Amino acid sequence: MSPVRRQHVILRVVAKLLIPYILLFALYVQFHGDYGPGGGFQAGVIFGAAFVLYGLIFGLERAKAAAPPRIIEILVSLGVLLFAGVGVASMFKGGNFLDYGVLEHDPLAGQHLGILVIELGVGITVTAAMITLYFYFAGRGRA
Repeated sequence: MSPVRRQHVILRVVAKLLIPYILLFALYVQFHGDYGPGGGFQAGVIFGAAFVLYGLIFGLERAKAAAPPRIIEILVSLGVLLFAGVGVASMFKGGNFLDYGVLEHDPLAGQHLGILVIELGVGITVTAAMITLYFYFAGRGRA
């Protein structure tokens, strides 16, 4: 094992232990956001930070293998489409744009569903945007 690899063994082990918990915490923040502090943006940042940590510790190429750039590009669009889709769906149901109350028979259930999907769209978009920014900045100057 080369001296450079030997120097990073502790970082690699700690990252392998922490990243699953970071991702789990991001999911908690995502789905707890409609009941308390948190939500899509915060969860997206935490989720994206886990991928950035992975890339910093294990290298850009392994990070791109774990999260292929093409899939990340699709996720950016998918998150925005989820957000806009809720607004359009509420308009088709006879309400205003992002009027969640019309999405279900019970307005409270409709608001809950609308917020859940909106926050999911925001979380996906923020995660994918953070990963994309990391890939672009980390890949600068490389052939």
